Amino acid sequence: MNRLLPVIFLTCLQASAVAGESGITIPPGIMTPEPQPAPGLKLGNLDGETYDIGTSRGHWVFVHFWASWCGPCRKEMPTIQRMVTLLDESTVEVVLVNTAETEDTVFSFLGIVAPDLDTLLDYDGQVTEGWKPRGLPSSFLVDPGGQIRYQALGDRPWDQPEYLDFIRSLEKQN
Repeated sequence: MNRLLPVIFLTCLQASAVAGESGITIPPGIMTPEPQPAPGLKLGNLDGETYDIGTSRGHWVFVHFWASWCGPCRKEMPTIQRMVTLLDESTVEVVLVNTAETEDTVFSFLGIVAPDLDTLLDYDGQVTEGWKPRGLPSSFLVDPGGQIRYQALGDRPWDQPEYLDFIRSLEKQN
């Protein structure tokens, strides 16, 4: 068991080196997977308006998968609402995707927990499955070229300075 500690330590050092090379400080819980094209994402919101991630090239996109029955999602949603407010002048597009729930459930939940947010509805969960989150909530940061560059599993305090600074620093990479 003790032989694993050096491997974990070296892995952490490698992650820090990657952060240092790009000039971006990556907050806890944000992973840097190998860049890969973002899967398709074309869904409607509660107003019936369709969103297609293919039209979002040229700027960063924060894609967040959630469900109202998910405890960590319930805890995290208010932090995302505050993040959106605090990043008001940002060019980062925030896209929420509810996974396999009814309009009534989503409308009721957001009305109480995050009334200023809008979400896309993945009624059958097929779009979510294409993104392959390893649980909910899951967030992906897609770069201006359409590549997934960062991923966060589980809830994060998105409204805290280290996360806000991280997101703001992405814009400077454009």
